[in-house]
Amino acid sequence: MQISIEIEGTTITATLEDSEAARDFASLLPLSLTLEDYAATEKISDLPKRLSTSGAPAGITPKVGDLAYYAPWGNLAIFHKDFRYSSGLVKLGTLDSGIELLRRPGSYKATIRKLER
Repeated sequence: MQISIEIEGTTITATLEDSEAARDFASLLPLSLTLEDYAATEKISDLPKRLSTSGAPAGITPKVGDLAYYAPWGNLAIFHKDFRYSSGLVKLGTLDSGIELLRRPGSYKATIRKLER
């Protein structure tokens, strides 16, 4: 499934994985969030509810462009830098483009929607 992420008038797209966590995330859409800097590596935002991690690995090593769910905190993470293996991190999908937009410092509003085919 493809999703769009609109940030300050610019829209980028991402493709979600075929997983329980990604389907659970998609069920929340459309979603308006504030993306905030975290560790100069990712943009994060709290989600309105915890996602299912059924069938997910214990953790992943995130790469640039990964959309992930950090189960211990219940938040969305979009990585703009590679990071080390993290227990409790579940990959939801990957950005198709637009990573440069997420590298800009500061917090900003984002609206995430399912892309209709």
